[in-house]
Amino acid sequence: MRHDHPTAVLRPQEQDSPGSATAVAHPNIALIKYWGKRDERLILPVTDSLSMTLDVFPTTTSVRLAAGAGPDEVTLNGRAAEGETGRRITAFLDLVRQLAGRTERAVVDTRNTVPTGAGLASSASGFAALAVAAAAAYGLDLDATALSRLARRGSGSASRSLFGGFAVWHAGPEHGTDADADAGSYAEPVPTAALDPALVIAVVNAGPKPVSSREAMRRTVDTSPLYRPWAASSKDDLVEMRAALGRGDLTAVGEIAERNALGMHATMLAARPAVRYLSPATVTVLDRVLQLRQAGIAAYATMDAGPNVKVLCPRADAQRVADAVRDAAPDSTVLVAGPGPGARLSDEDGR
Repeated sequence: MRHDHPTAVLRPQEQDSPGSATAVAHPNIALIKYWGKRDERLILPVTDSLSMTLDVFPTTTSVRLAAGAGPDEVTLNGRAAEGETGRRITAFLDLVRQLAGRTERAVVDTRNTVPTGAGLASSASGFAALAVAAAAAYGLDLDATALSRLARRGSGSASRSLFGGFAVWHAGPEHGTDADADAGSYAEPVPTAALDPALVIAVVNAGPKPVSSREAMRRTVDTSPLYRPWAASSKDDLVEMRAALGRGDLTAVGEIAERNALGMHATMLAARPAVRYLSPATVTVLDRVLQLRQAGIAAYATMDAGPNVKVLCPRADAQRVADAVRDAAPDSTVLVAGPGPGARLSDEDGR
């Protein structure tokens, strides 16, 4: 039994209305972390990463081309996107226009169901959905690999949300031209043996992070004495993770994911000044996960750049894990996710 979850992106000509498209994408949680860029303009990572796309928190994005001059109109959850968010979306649309050889401005409406800026990969689902919808609206006929490269230019982790299930994002060649590096940095599905995983998500704080992921990443790469050793060990973790997925060994997958995530947070704590996302509630949940393992449940924690904890476990144990996490952190929001689908074109209701 295999769980490849290939992307289900439709071609632009299959859209009902030329110049208009709607796409849905889901967030992913990295099990081998993306942390650190070697090129901020092209968004090229220092290391490869590997993730699981979730079946919760979808983002639905519609793009409609507008006649005439003027700025792009971008709304996020019913409000005009301003500041850095608006600038990133407009810059991304400029890239799509350049690739398509077109100049029309766009009207973009994004509905995000994941808390933004809380370490739950809202940018991954957001830019994956935007890449699929914008490419279709502007008439670009891109395959899944090219769409993944395009999504990467908006948010690195978005390259992985193009695909369902497990996906690996290749860092690409370290030497050569910019074109070589861009061509070599994309995501693709990772085949697995029979697995039935669940991810128990403990949202201990849904508010915006005090330090953005981009700033934290930059500070860590530039100042942490632990960063380079972690990056080197992460390459070995990826090799072991792919092997564990290939043989369907969920316990090994969890062990590797937990050590990789804790190592990433260690690099942040060693940054100067330190970046500390772990809250008292985070540590309480981590302690409870350890207690679950001592009780014989294969539960393993991972965390992105934020205080929230995700616990990988067999689906059969998910409810017991969720109950234990909820008991440990009663003020948190706890939900259970499984492997989700890849980004796809849809109607305006997300179907």
